[in-house]
Amino acid sequence: MTATLAPEHTVTTTVPTPARPAVRPGAASPAALVAIEVRKSLSTRSGRALAAASALLAPTAALVVSAASDGTLGSVTGPIGVMGMLTGLVLLALGVLSTAGEWTHRTVQTTFLLTPRRGRVLAAKAVAVALLGAAFAAVSTALSVGVLALMEQGIVWDGAGQAVAAAVGAGTAFAVIGAGTGAALTNTPAALTGLYLVILGALPVVRTFEPEIGSKLDPAEAVLALAQGDAVARSVLVVAAWTVVALVAGAVVTRRRAVA
Repeated sequence: MTATLAPEHTVTTTVPTPARPAVRPGAASPAALVAIEVRKSLSTRSGRALAAASALLAPTAALVVSAASDGTLGSVTGPIGVMGMLTGLVLLALGVLSTAGEWTHRTVQTTFLLTPRRGRVLAAKAVAVALLGAAFAAVSTALSVGVLALMEQGIVWDGAGQAVAAAVGAGTAFAVIGAGTGAALTNTPAALTGLYLVILGALPVVRTFEPEIGSKLDPAEAVLALAQGDAVARSVLVVAAWTVVALVAGAVVTRRRAVA
């Protein structure tokens, strides 16, 4: 801006340019995304029902079995393994709902609009369901162990620590497997039906006719073996392979599928 006072005097005044306000990055942090996905998984009626079932089904089954066993269960590792497997099967559904549920209910459009980087979304979902799976499996296992301690006076507790770790790890892995499968199939009924048919239907048949092949494919049998300290390396590889394959398949479909 220039102001003229007289022909022989010219004064130049410079107006300072206001500083631009700092712009915060629009993307949520990984921790914030995980927290959002945890809240989303527990915000629906079905999610809360599955959470309650995963925490209470196994202890209830342990109570029924203990009441009918007359103190003949023997080692605690087998019952804890079975209870861990039951909890894991419920947590499969929780994982499926976290990913396939978004496609089924068309909320995936809003999710990817807010966070366009789909890989970040899937990673956040996987971490969220892993945390939920570990938490609910820990609660379920603790309650189951409490029931066994109260109801079974002569039960052998050798190896209980490994069995508990296997049960909690199974809950974590199965929840992630469900999330990966749900992301790969993008349809809740298809993902749930497919998983339960394979794990509870097809693989037991394979084990009947080809035990060696079945033992290398069945994650449920791997959990039981881990809890009892049998074939530890192979059992860990089976569960890990299911987790990795499910996540890779889910990531490929999530990145490529168009959001209608």
